[in-house]
Amino acid sequence: MFKITTAAAEQINKSAEQGGTQGMALRFVARENEDGSFSYNMGFDTPAEEDESLNCEGVDVIIDPAYLPLLEETVLDYVKLDDAEEYQFVFLNPLDPTYVSPKEEKKQT
Repeated sequence: MFKITTAAAEQINKSAEQGGTQGMALRFVARENEDGSFSYNMGFDTPAEEDESLNCEGVDVIIDPAYLPLLEETVLDYVKLDDAEEYQFVFLNPLDPTYVSPKEEKKQT
């Protein structure tokens, strides 16, 4: 099941407040690229009848059923990038062939 961390939920709620999109759901899309890797998009949207709706950490999420298989085990996090003073949303998806778990990444450095 798709999940959102507490840190990501807090940033999503701040973004919704700043952008005047409170009360709107956050839509997630995943696509498989030619090389097999996945690309992700997200944005505030109005649910369609066929959308799968769920609530993650207080954030209303909508996903078109066509994208559910690619997002099934995904966790959205909001993290500080190494060697930078900026934060970024990251999609942690073990179904993505280019995925490296944070635990494995730390071992490599």
